[in-house]
Amino acid sequence: MRLTVAIAIATFTAVSAFAQSSSDFARWKRESASVSITRDDWGIAHIHGKTDADAVFGMIYAQCEDDFNRVETNYLTSLGRTAEAEGEKAIWADLRQKIFIDPTELQRLYNDSPAWLRTLMDAWADGLNFYLAKHPETKPRVITHFEPWMSLSFTEGSIGGDIERVDLAKLAAFYGGSHPTPTPTVAQSFFEPEPKGSNGVAIAPVNTVDHHALLLINPHTSFFFRSELQMSSDAGLNAYGAVTWGQFFIYQGFNEHAGWMHTSSGVDAVDEFAETVIEAPDHTASTKYGTETRAVTNRVIDVPYSTSNGLAHKTFVVHYTTHGPVIRADQGKWVSIKLMNIPFPALQQSYLRTKAHTFAEYSKTMDLQANSSNNTIFADSDGDIAYWHGNFIPRRNPRFDFTATVDGSDPATDWQGLLSESEIPQLHNPASGFLFNVNNSPWNGAGASSLRKIDFPSYVEQGIESARGVHADRVFDHHTDFTLEGLLAAAFDPALPWFDRALPALFAAYDALQKASPLRPRLEAQIIALHAWDRRWSGTSIPTSIAIFWGTEVLRTVGPQARQASIPSEDFVATKTSPEVLLNALASASDRLTADFGSWRTPWGTINRFQRLTVDIVQPFNDAAPSIPVPFPSAIWGSLASFGAHAWPGTKKWYGTLGNSFVAVVEFGPRVRARAVTAGGESGHSNNPHFNDEAMRYAHGNLREVYFYPDQLKGHTERQYHPGD
Repeated sequence: MRLTVAIAIATFTAVSAFAQSSSDFARWKRESASVSITRDDWGIAHIHGKTDADAVFGMIYAQCEDDFNRVETNYLTSLGRTAEAEGEKAIWADLRQKIFIDPTELQRLYNDSPAWLRTLMDAWADGLNFYLAKHPETKPRVITHFEPWMSLSFTEGSIGGDIERVDLAKLAAFYGGSHPTPTPTVAQSFFEPEPKGSNGVAIAPVNTVDHHALLLINPHTSFFFRSELQMSSDAGLNAYGAVTWGQFFIYQGFNEHAGWMHTSSGVDAVDEFAETVIEAPDHTASTKYGTETRAVTNRVIDVPYSTSNGLAHKTFVVHYTTHGPVIRADQGKWVSIKLMNIPFPALQQSYLRTKAHTFAEYSKTMDLQANSSNNTIFADSDGDIAYWHGNFIPRRNPRFDFTATVDGSDPATDWQGLLSESEIPQLHNPASGFLFNVNNSPWNGAGASSLRKIDFPSYVEQGIESARGVHADRVFDHHTDFTLEGLLAAAFDPALPWFDRALPALFAAYDALQKASPLRPRLEAQIIALHAWDRRWSGTSIPTSIAIFWGTEVLRTVGPQARQASIPSEDFVATKTSPEVLLNALASASDRLTADFGSWRTPWGTINRFQRLTVDIVQPFNDAAPSIPVPFPSAIWGSLASFGAHAWPGTKKWYGTLGNSFVAVVEFGPRVRARAVTAGGESGHSNNPHFNDEAMRYAHGNLREVYFYPDQLKGHTERQYHPGD
């Protein structure tokens, strides 16, 4: 009898699951019938649906076609589930994520969301699950079924969020473990860290030949981090640009009337609090807060991880104070952290801005105050240009140094709400007719119309002027004849202003050498070559090679000191670096070039290369395999076009992995006109013709026409289909 009941229960469960699956599949098929995907001759997907939800369904399906692995990987990260795929080494990163991202809370937020947003989240999950149902050959590493609420775990499209500020080794030490210290890579042991950030430029009609606003979109991220696509609907959606894999909004791009670009902000939007802990006899804990105490709450967090015998689990009891989760101990005190963690308004803001057609409409989305780490550069067809600093900025008591850990027991250190939109640094239609942000502070972003540091609290911006900022000011100030093609040329202007500041110190050091010094004849030819150099990058340039190898050697010695002092590295080299360091670095650079390439007289393009061999997220490199010369170097040297490259284990040549990734120039005339390029190609499949078909265009800054309108797609269409066809 018991066996019969068990069989009956099992049969009922299987039938119920089959019925649910059949019902889901039927719904997905109906949704797919309302969606069309047009692949152009670069493999880029142009998705159209009757509703916005249809467009979301189609665009996430297209992303999965191009690179499901990257889609899933981003959600393994955002949900804290990487260890389920990669094992014990990822436990602490997963714990860090789960401290902030609680599935139960995300499910509550999903249920409380307005109907229009729930509809989009539903369509997102349906598109993912329909793709998996139609592609059984695709084997997810962990996530075999996506739930709508999961989209709330990843709402901000930049690479690396505020959560990553938490040090894993210190987190592990506090919660009773140890995070393995990675072996320094070639880059970490020898090369200066690549500057983080991006380039965004807006030109007002007054400074353009055709009196149309122009926008440069130039994110500097790791390669292949985003998909390029267009999503449109009969409900007014029509956006084109770069989408971080797995998200359902255009992160950096444009619609028919307006465009937006995000750059990394130097705003201080994350704070740490030293907590005075009081332990009670019953082992509960509280923290001192003024004249009172406040209870410490605990949450049990389970972190599954893969082993050779299947999944195992580690369980942690994580402490939360009035300021946030406890992430480490320091000098006998617990340290808690407070940062932006508002998934619903963040997702709402990220999506709604893609439908904003005017400055006023875009400005309204900024009222949601859910962008903690990015600045925004904006242009529209009305001729407006604008800049907003990161719009999640806590209001703080200025007598405390919030760049350091503050005393959590003092109520005066608490956040006092957020700065309003009108209080954050912003510019609207500056008289100079241009504005930019290039990973520099905003105090030099619009010529004479620039914002003034003195007008804002110090915590609003912690960055310093960069060589790229100096370069951008030269290129965009006092120029009134920009065209779309002129903006593209400016984006690839080859000047390297870092050396304008640093090289005179080297020349002075050489001139001061005694005649009998052995360095004088050893370095004479290199000095002559550098004197004659125009300080502009070129793939055929020998001085570019010796200058960059010299700068790399110098910064290997003094770069950490410059960063510690918050001094631009070129200024540190020019004013605080000894002649011996400068000259010995040139000798070492010459020796390294000779050892690796046979002579220090090696053209830059022989060294600096683009290579894409496999679908791996962490790319391998091989000097014996095909690669393409890239003339533009790292942004360290002030190049606006950025190619962060270095030697890798087993290579002599330098291969890039970050910098220019998606580049677009846009003109907002009666019809929007744009050109763009993506590093490598759109597809994440090495056997696809679009895996690396844009590499040559990428390396030469030869952007292709964007097919924004249906009439532009005529004659440039490879395939048109419904998802699942």
